[in-house]
Amino acid sequence: MDTEGTGGEREAPARRRGQGELEAQVLSVLGEATEPVTAAWVLERLGSGLSYSTVITILTRLHAKQAVTRTGPKRPVLWQPVANEAGLAALRMRRLLDKQSDRDAVLAGFVSVLSADDEELLRSLLAESGPAGGPGDPASGPGAAPTDRPEG
Repeated sequence: MDTEGTGGEREAPARRRGQGELEAQVLSVLGEATEPVTAAWVLERLGSGLSYSTVITILTRLHAKQAVTRTGPKRPVLWQPVANEAGLAALRMRRLLDKQSDRDAVLAGFVSVLSADDEELLRSLLAESGPAGGPGDPASGPGAAPTDRPEG
């Protein structure tokens, strides 16, 4: 179907983002901030033709995943990352693990498919982790965002 005035050429459909790609982009932009920022600030820096409501939706989802924090009911709402992309991946992995009834089998299966280098890295990270970086604290593990940000 040719559209009049296009010379018979079709416009390529927009590339659909992969699952979590937009969340990772938003976290990356938030990671550039030196203090908590507004959704409009994030939108301006994404520069990808997104709507304001899309950015709010992504920030809200990240908040539900505990990957970002937000100020209270005052306006404007300010957003700040808790975890970077690696931290978000860790949160996803933890959420998947929490849904399983046989955690031992899932963890054993995960370890069995790791490369030798990744298995050694995992052993090293487990040996280094103390009480504060234990299994229930993904924000303090590898990939966590720095915590030296000023309070807003």
